[in-house]
Amino acid sequence: MRVVLTRRSLWELLSLLLLLPLALYGLYRGVCCFERAAYPMEHRELIEQASEEFGVPASLICAVIHTESGFRIQALSHAQAYGLMQITEDTFLWAQQRSAEEEALSVESLYDPAVNIRYGVYILSLLRERFADTETLLAAYNAGAGRVEQWLQDPAYAADGVLRTIPYEETARYVEKVQQAQQCYRRIYGLA
Repeated sequence: MRVVLTRRSLWELLSLLLLLPLALYGLYRGVCCFERAAYPMEHRELIEQASEEFGVPASLICAVIHTESGFRIQALSHAQAYGLMQITEDTFLWAQQRSAEEEALSVESLYDPAVNIRYGVYILSLLRERFADTETLLAAYNAGAGRVEQWLQDPAYAADGVLRTIPYEETARYVEKVQQAQQCYRRIYGLA
């Protein structure tokens, strides 16, 4: 079978080859827009300031905020955790006592993104002092440091100070979601 290319079919083929890169670029831009909508990065300046101040990667901060509140400033959980990083009143008071700040803040101040992000990242840095492993640190952020300390004492769950198994399904899913979100924030925004 012999194929004969006419001028018209040659022009159509050339047009298709020229339009293909444009279509691929449009598809790429659409995927980028979708990813940025699915993984927003609001309050970037506050996140980067807290990251620098406390030495916590910005990608991890964004992932925690994404998983905890979906970047909703007014979020309030069934456990009475407030704001972007979902901080409970008890944890907030504990963090304030540990900080060098002289002025005590009310729990309502956790609805202020600057306060919430700063204290949430400070709490992550305090937990990192106790738990070097990121998965263990995230489990402590979700389930509480005392509970994680108990798990670390049980050889069924831990070895060498690192959780191998997280006995609470909710906490195990939480740690997995944060780690997946962190990978997305690294890829989409080029965060450390």
